Amino acid sequence: MGALAEPECRRIIAGLDLAEQMQVPLEWYAVSAGAKISMESGTENMDWISAVLRRLIEFTQAGLEVNVLVCGINVGAQPYWNAEATMLMHTKGVLIMCPGSAMVLTGKQALDYSGGVSAEDNAGIGGYDRIMGPNGQAQYAARDLADGCHILLRHYNHSYVMPGERFPRRAATKDAIDRDVCDSPHGHVGASTFATVGEVFDPKTNPGRKRPFDIRKVMRAATDQDGDVLERWYGMRDAETAVVWDAHIGGFPVCLIGLESQPLSRLGFVPADGPATWTAGTLFPMSSKKVARAINAASNNRPVVVLANLSGFDGSPESMRSWQLEYGAEIGRAVVNFKGPMVFLVISRYHGGAFVVFSNKLNPSLEVSALEHTYASVIGGAPAAAVVFAGSVRKRTLSDERMMALQQELDRAVGVERVALRDRLSKMKKVVHSEKLREVAEEFDGVHSVHRALEVGSVHKIIPASSLRPYLIDAIERGIQREQSEG
Repeated sequence: MGALAEPECRRIIAGLDLAEQMQVPLEWYAVSAGAKISMESGTENMDWISAVLRRLIEFTQAGLEVNVLVCGINVGAQPYWNAEATMLMHTKGVLIMCPGSAMVLTGKQALDYSGGVSAEDNAGIGGYDRIMGPNGQAQYAARDLADGCHILLRHYNHSYVMPGERFPRRAATKDAIDRDVCDSPHGHVGASTFATVGEVFDPKTNPGRKRPFDIRKVMRAATDQDGDVLERWYGMRDAETAVVWDAHIGGFPVCLIGLESQPLSRLGFVPADGPATWTAGTLFPMSSKKVARAINAASNNRPVVVLANLSGFDGSPESMRSWQLEYGAEIGRAVVNFKGPMVFLVISRYHGGAFVVFSNKLNPSLEVSALEHTYASVIGGAPAAAVVFAGSVRKRTLSDERMMALQQELDRAVGVERVALRDRLSKMKKVVHSEKLREVAEEFDGVHSVHRALEVGSVHKIIPASSLRPYLIDAIERGIQREQSEG
C-alpha cells in the first residue's frame, strides 16, 4: 500500500533534486498508506517524512513545479505532501484526482475505531466530488488514469517551458490575428441572451453595459478557435464568479481570467447574512482566492490576461467572515510579485477595490486597457448617487416642479382633499426620487468615464471591441519581447 519509510523518502528527495537540476516539473503518481507502521521502525519514519516535506517546501518556494495525479487512496503523510506541492498560494503545479481516489489524514477504519467522525467510505472523507473538488484543493477530475495523464499533457501544452527558455513556446494557429470577436456567437446562456458577442459590447443592445452576459463566450471568442482550453478549479464551490482558463491567444500560451457577468444561483445552504445569489462582476472570498492562486501559478511562466467586468469585492457579513479581506489582499500580493506580462482589459465595468488590486502602480508590467463605452471609477454611478450624493438627490427631488406644485396644493387643501393630496405627493416623491437618482448616476458616470481614467493614467489605452483580439495578441507579444530583452 505504499508505506513510507527511509528508502521511499530518500528516493522522493532524490527525484526532487533531479527535477531541480534538470529544471523540469516533477510528476507524482500518488498511492500511499502513509508512514510505515511496524515492529521494527517507528518515529524515524516520521522524521524522514518531515525531510521530504522540507524538500518540497524548498522546491516549490524556488518556483519549481510538482504535478500530482492521485490514482488511489492517499493517507496521512501523502495528502500533506500533495498539499505542500500543489494547494498553497505560491504553488504552480496541478492536482488531478481519478475516480475512487481520496486524500485522507486518517482512514475510515481508523477513524471509526478511535471514535472520530468518518463517512461511509474514504471517498466521503477526502474524495473529489464531495470534498476536494468543492474546496478547490483538487484542480481537475479525471475519468480514469489515462484521462488524468491526458489532462496533465494538456496542462503542459499551456505551461511547459524548455530548460533554458523563458516562456512556453508559441504554438501554430490558423486563427487570424485580426479576427473580430464581435462576430462570435453568444446565444442564450442562463440569464443572458445575445445573438453575438458584439451585441454585448454594443451600447444600442447593451446600454450602460448593464445586461448580463456569459463571460465564457467572450473568453472563447478571444482565444484561438483551433486551440484547446483547460479550466482550473471548475468544481470549486462558492468561487463560481471567477473563471480561470489555460488557453492560447495568437498562439501564445496564457492564463486567461474572466469574471462572470450574470447572476449565478448558490448551491447548498445560504446564510441569512450573505447574498442570495452570486452577483455579476463581483469577487467573493473563494473567487478572490481562485484568482490569486491563478496569478501566482502563472508567474515567471506565462502571461496573464484578465477580461474584467469588476464592480468590486462583496462586503456582506458572510464574505467578511469568510476571509474576504485576506483573499482580496492575496490578489494584490500576487500582482505585485507577478513576473511576466500581464494584460488587464476592462470589457464592462471597473470599480472599487478591484481597481486597487489590479492597478499598474502595483506592477509596471501590468498593462491596463479598456474597450470603448466601458466604465472605470472609484464607485459606480448608481451607488454613488444613492450614498455619496444622497443629499443632492434629495434636494433635486424636493425642488422638482411637479413636487413643488403638489406641495403648494397640499398647503392650500383641507379635510379629505388634503389626505388624498398627501397620498399623491408620497407616490410622486418615489417616482421623482428614482428619476433624480438615475440623473445623478448618469452625471457621475459621465464625469468619471473611462476617458477620464485614460487622462489621469489609470488606463493606458481605449480600444474598439472589434480590436479586442489583435490588441491582446500585440500586448502579449510586446510584453514577452520586453521581458526577454530585460532578462
